[in-house]
Amino acid sequence: MKPKEILVFGATGQIGRHLLRYLTRKNFKVTVVTRNIHRKAYILKSQANAGWLNIVEMDKPNNSKLSNLIGILNEKNKSSFDNIHHLFPMKLAQLAKEYNLDQLIHISSLGIEDASDSKYASSKLSGENKIKKIFKNYVILKPSLVYSVDDNFTTMLMGILKLLPIFPIYYDGKTAFHPIHVTDICEIIYNTISREFKGETIECIGPEKLTFKEIIQKILKSLGIKRILLPMPLTIAKLYANFFEIVMKNPLITRDQLTLLKYNNTASKLYKTNIDFNLNTSLKNFDQEIIKYSYMWKSGGEFSKEKTN
Repeated sequence: MKPKEILVFGATGQIGRHLLRYLTRKNFKVTVVTRNIHRKAYILKSQANAGWLNIVEMDKPNNSKLSNLIGILNEKNKSSFDNIHHLFPMKLAQLAKEYNLDQLIHISSLGIEDASDSKYASSKLSGENKIKKIFKNYVILKPSLVYSVDDNFTTMLMGILKLLPIFPIYYDGKTAFHPIHVTDICEIIYNTISREFKGETIECIGPEKLTFKEIIQKILKSLGIKRILLPMPLTIAKLYANFFEIVMKNPLITRDQLTLLKYNNTASKLYKTNIDFNLNTSLKNFDQEIIKYSYMWKSGGEFSKEKTN
């Protein structure tokens, strides 16, 4: 039987890399679209066996299914929120309709409906609405905080917490999340393809509801260290964020991210979740997963693993 073909945009990101491995192991033939094959191909080629992964520079989609994983957390140069989260998904939806693709899977974000004062959230919501209006065979997945050994969140926090004796928290650390492991997201994507979902928006959540402060405390526990968690006034936090945006290529936090932290990143009940659709055989626990790689930030490194098992 001819393997199903998947066209993926955004494959070099955290979700994309894991998804390539997941889909090719499930006998899907994947074509990855990249803007610079010479810079990205060496990373992508290691994600799948030869023959199951094809890498091309930007071209028109001609595969039966399409996945869009592209997203940014802060704006820089021409990579604006509007271009990446709104205009690009709109173009993909137009092409999906033009080429009569079977399915378009788009990764958006959880908890953006109420955050109208955030440029990130507004652009994500605009992208969702354009896709729904243009192409009826859409599946929009809205994950909460996605984490793994190669994310840009838990690993960054581990590095900072290892160095600093005091760590700032915003809004008293009360912002709530449903952290979901990247492999659980990949299983959701696989099942929406296999079960041929169409016209669905699905909120993707992990098994736990954790506040930002609880997430920090769990990371500290996994590192075996103690730190002072200091509530930071918003006015001071904005000054720091503005400074980071000016001097850092990848700011520790931006003003727009501070705005987002006002809003909970949890299931809205506007849509069904992955749990409602039974899209996961099981969901990974935050504590049990971060302990698997937090040893890399411990003094003993690899040799500290026995102390945490």
